[in-house]
Amino acid sequence: MNYKKEHITILAAIFSGCFFLSSCENKLSDIEKFNKKDIAIEEGKNVIIKYSVAGKKKAILTGPVMYRVQDTVPYIEFPKNIHVDFFDIRDSIDSKLDAKYARYKESQSKVFLRDSVRVLNIKGDTLYCDELYWDRSHTGTEFYTDKPVRIRTRTEIIDGIGMEARQDFKEYHIIQVTGIIKVPAAQFPNSEN
Repeated sequence: MNYKKEHITILAAIFSGCFFLSSCENKLSDIEKFNKKDIAIEEGKNVIIKYSVAGKKKAILTGPVMYRVQDTVPYIEFPKNIHVDFFDIRDSIDSKLDAKYARYKESQSKVFLRDSVRVLNIKGDTLYCDELYWDRSHTGTEFYTDKPVRIRTRTEIIDGIGMEARQDFKEYHIIQVTGIIKVPAAQFPNSEN
């Protein structure tokens, strides 16, 4: 009799476990929905942001659309162009930056720029590249990239791979120069182009 009770108890336990395991089945789509976080996104249109340090104007950033995304690592995104005017200590424009896309990670103080990036200094020297970082914590080399660059000055076009530059773009260093073409000053394009 004791053998029969143990046998019934074991069978009951196995049957209950099978029932429990079979009832816990979920569809993969249900699990993904459950695990997916709702990400808060704030949107701004025709945005103008003014940066200053110790009461001195440093930059004015404009963009037609801005998203502030509250994800695991919050960021700000400019998906439809960005323009920045940088100012010197006399409150004059020092350099200008344009790109079709920008992403700013607030925790890193770093901006990733891509797609038709252009930086223009007051002399008219112009940097063209597809990807550029603007990192305010890199004093003296706020702009940098490891991608191909082209710099157009009044007398030459310099192509290279990788570059570091000051934010005013008065000084720059191309990591690997791949070509230099001398151009007469008369062929220098208008600085607004």
